[in-house]
Amino acid sequence: MIMPPRLRKFALTAHVTTSVGWLGAVTCFLALSVIGLTSQDPPTVRGVYQVMKPAAWLVLVPLALAALLTGLIQSLFTTWGLFRHYWVLFKLLINVVATVVLLQYMETFNVLAGVAADPRADLASVRNASPALHATLALLLLLVAVVLAIYKPRGMTRYGWRRQHDLRRRRNHGVVPAQ
Repeated sequence: MIMPPRLRKFALTAHVTTSVGWLGAVTCFLALSVIGLTSQDPPTVRGVYQVMKPAAWLVLVPLALAALLTGLIQSLFTTWGLFRHYWVLFKLLINVVATVVLLQYMETFNVLAGVAADPRADLASVRNASPALHATLALLLLLVAVVLAIYKPRGMTRYGWRRQHDLRRRRNHGVVPAQ
């Protein structure tokens, strides 16, 4: 079932908005993690980690899940299909991997924020490169997804070739009207 044009545009708008929002949120987290890593001001370091935890739960996680959901809707109910083109599968894989890693990393955010909240805690224990590394890798993955979405490199899966061949055959026999 293919979505009607107005609904397709709405779904595309939702997907682009959530995906770009996720990309922007990851960029902000990269900036915060660099500040937490390099700042010499203890209240700033503590504040950065205290902000990252709730912002991750309220911004990063919802945007990641929304981008995944809207991407699935886009692929399942448009002519692109979920399994027809390699670029769609790669975008799905990127989104799933990034979302799973984010959800697993939330435990680390919780620990870092807890340690940073304790005024007696040594800041060296929260000042590590892990958040910056994770944010950098997420940013790179999301940029690859953007490139795939814009350039849509050629390459159909075997399933895509079969579906295309079957559709052409059915059109040639008058079973399916030409679009």
